[in-house]
Amino acid sequence: MDFVFHALAACRDGLAPIAGSSAGLALALFLAGLSGSAVHCVGMCGPFVLGQAMADAEHVGPDGYGEWRRLAGAALAPYHLGRLTTYTGLGAVAGATTALFASTAAFAWLSALLLIVGAGVMLAQAFGLALGGSAPQAGLVQRLAAPLISSRRPAARYALGVVLGFLPCGLIYGALGAVAGTGSMLDGAVGMAAFSLGTMPALVAVGWGGVLLRRRWQGAIRWIASPLLAMSALLMLALASQRV
Repeated sequence: MDFVFHALAACRDGLAPIAGSSAGLALALFLAGLSGSAVHCVGMCGPFVLGQAMADAEHVGPDGYGEWRRLAGAALAPYHLGRLTTYTGLGAVAGATTALFASTAAFAWLSALLLIVGAGVMLAQAFGLALGGSAPQAGLVQRLAAPLISSRRPAARYALGVVLGFLPCGLIYGALGAVAGTGSMLDGAVGMAAFSLGTMPALVAVGWGGVLLRRRWQGAIRWIASPLLAMSALLMLALASQRV
């Protein structure tokens, strides 16, 4: 227990300027999404991204399928907007739920505990321990998503993003635990929106470069992503130290 308090104190001293700002949690979650998606989300959500990119490639218009059109299509803006919608909504719900207890004397400790749990999940991901992918609801989410993958309509792709936002994932659990510690619907929504934005670059890269890009750079990405995940966890611990 003494080790935990010493670690919290070190985090507080070193990261206090960032953690003390209103954007501290949003930054931590953006880093978590950015780094975690490169080593985890690419494997879980990459097939859905590739399915949409392939559906576009198979429907070449009379004017051909130029490089600019390929890149724009692979960005899959409606799909990512759908994921952003789900994550933001989940963050709002998490923050609003704990807001019911925000006026209690024990909330500061509850908030700190939730942030520590979130940091623990991020550290687990940094060391390659994937959580949540085998949850019972994963099959249901995948069945709902299956008929939407091959559709090229923006509405269907937005719906696919909304559905896949509920795909069980340790990173999401950790992020939701962290925003639940805010006790605020707005802060919860902003935090999860930042997390969602962080996950987008890696998935856009998969849409552009496919599986080959992931295999070629996987080793190098892990060397960069794992320290970023650890930094995200340290920011959460610094935030937790300020709650107690």
